[in-house]
Amino acid sequence: MPKEFLYRGYSFSQLEQMPMDEFVRLLPSKFRRKLNRGLTPEHRKLLETIRAMKKSGETQSKPLKTHARDMLILPEMVGVNLAVHSGKEFVNITVTQQMIGHLLGEFVITNKKVLHGNPGIGASRSSMYVPLK
Repeated sequence: MPKEFLYRGYSFSQLEQMPMDEFVRLLPSKFRRKLNRGLTPEHRKLLETIRAMKKSGETQSKPLKTHARDMLILPEMVGVNLAVHSGKEFVNITVTQQMIGHLLGEFVITNKKVLHGNPGIGASRSSMYVPLK
């Protein structure tokens, strides 16, 4: 049997029913200050779109694209498919319960592992003399 998800001692169903003011008190100070100052227009638009989608009950065939990597994941965002911009492309993620209290950008890396060429023609000057099979 899987372990029940708890965020600071509260189950997911309790977090969903909790008013936003109470949820903000559970967050670390950096995120408390961020939400107390207010959401940016970009964050507000994303949250309103998510609320409208959940209210209408429509299933998401395509993920919702966003550049808001610094958006805090709230309990009402769980289950939504998002495409978060990595700086070059949009990476699809599905928001789960364990992501609550983190930022969207934490789940989309912005750099890739560098894969250098194999020895052979065009790889480097020193590989010019490596025999090709």
